[in-house]
Amino acid sequence: MANKSVQMAPDRLSETAARNTLAINPIIGISKRDFVDAAKVLVGSAIKKPVRAARHFADYIKALSVVVSGGSDVAADPKDKRFADPAWQSSPLHKRLMQAHATTGAELARYIDESTFDERDKARANLFASIMVDALAPSNTPLNPTALKRAVDTGGASFVKGFKNLVHDARHNQGLPSSVDKSAFEIGRNLALSKGSVVFKNEVLELIQYAPQTAQVRLRPLLVCPPQVNKFYAMDLSPGKSLFKFVTEQGIQLFAVSWRNPTREHADWSMSTYVEAIDAAVDAVRQITGSPDISIWGACSGGMTVAAYLGWLATTGQGDKVTNLVSPVCVLDPTKAADTTMGLFISDKSLKAVKTRVKRRGYVDGAELARVFAWLRPNDLIWNYWVNNYLLGNKPPAFDILFWNADTTRLPAAFHIDLISVFQDSPYRNAGKLKILGEGVDMSKVKVNAYIVSGITDHITPWRACYDTARIYGSKSEFILANAGHLQSLLNPPGIAKSFFFAAKVGGPDADAWAAGAQRNDGSWWPHWMAWMHQRSGELVAAPKKLGSRKHPPGVAAPGEYVMVP
Repeated sequence: MANKSVQMAPDRLSETAARNTLAINPIIGISKRDFVDAAKVLVGSAIKKPVRAARHFADYIKALSVVVSGGSDVAADPKDKRFADPAWQSSPLHKRLMQAHATTGAELARYIDESTFDERDKARANLFASIMVDALAPSNTPLNPTALKRAVDTGGASFVKGFKNLVHDARHNQGLPSSVDKSAFEIGRNLALSKGSVVFKNEVLELIQYAPQTAQVRLRPLLVCPPQVNKFYAMDLSPGKSLFKFVTEQGIQLFAVSWRNPTREHADWSMSTYVEAIDAAVDAVRQITGSPDISIWGACSGGMTVAAYLGWLATTGQGDKVTNLVSPVCVLDPTKAADTTMGLFISDKSLKAVKTRVKRRGYVDGAELARVFAWLRPNDLIWNYWVNNYLLGNKPPAFDILFWNADTTRLPAAFHIDLISVFQDSPYRNAGKLKILGEGVDMSKVKVNAYIVSGITDHITPWRACYDTARIYGSKSEFILANAGHLQSLLNPPGIAKSFFFAAKVGGPDADAWAAGAQRNDGSWWPHWMAWMHQRSGELVAAPKKLGSRKHPPGVAAPGEYVMVP
């Protein structure tokens, strides 16, 4: 039984990691100070109203005494995998530890619920309380029964290995447990393997053309513009889940942007900078393929950038450059987003403070943001690895998604401030609020065929907010709702067990009404999307025998040079 638990841990960690990837949170820019403020809300209440606090503390002590005496019927949530080991029920000591932990969490929640806080402060206090209670969970200690069994089975070697892992992370991972065995992966060796070449390069991006895998291809090419938050190869991980491989095998000419990882010297790169770079890449794609227009892909924050580009094209009379849009997991109107955890920290005061910090530094450090983000979901992103790495003495899992997620990038200050303005002004809803290269963006002028994808369990870009994105692009938009989370909505190759999705034209403002009327389809949405693409990608022509063109000759092999820069 102990060995089974240990062997299952990496798979469970990998599954959890895919649900919790760094994405939209850098737009908000949560800081350590925000957590301190959340703590002050809770502690300050006890100071201001000591009588009420004392009453709750007395109730808590009484409940704990019942636990100690063995008379408590408190139980852990059956879905809480931290207490899945049968010893948490069969061992009197472990059962009491588990019940004391559950009692502590329940009493803190009751104290906050009965407080006079407004709803925002209640939510912030609950966040801090949950972080504190999760940190004190007995499953995080050497008394964890799975860890004890593992120690017995290994003659104590697991604890020795765990201590070595702890020392390593203290020296090399700023004290947090490592989430991935980075030694198992190398870009270009077992990740980002699709064949291609850089055919255009400027200060901001590299444009990669991928080699066709069919004798004939559709005339209208597809350009993938990834988020600036992580590196582009999420769409080209292992061959079994590579969207790039799938697209080229379906006869679509494929190009992809690889963003340069900015430093302090690029602090003035703004949304306009990225839009101008995309336009240069689009012109290169059109010249290389001979197609007068293209299809474009923009996911998450990349989708925001693509929306700004499309708005600028429409305003400047160049809308005929792009015919089709594919925009997965992208929220254009953050006021529609229902992620309450992130929303706790969004206020005019907090956003102003973020702008000040970013301007002073010149960029936003993705690695630092990832560490802060981890504390918003500590059970999934910290304590899981704490138990696996330190208490069980295992290596962190070797999982390609985790490697990609840890390969963070920086965001230039000006661009980050533009993204913050999206939260403040909802410019994709309010024409003229966003200026791109001196022109006000008006999304009502954008006329494209839009294919918008979302995930049912996506907590980063909630699906109802993505549905609103589809409505921004107009009533002809196709909306897809996959039974997956944020990254799994993208990495959804055919053959995944129990995969399904809903698909229908966008309807009225009620997303749930749309879902009630949408058709359910079994399997991956990729083939459905490809059928949509084939109808809108022009005639079949002979696949090019060589990449690039005389004006844009092929250079460095894919995945290029920018992706290698830390």
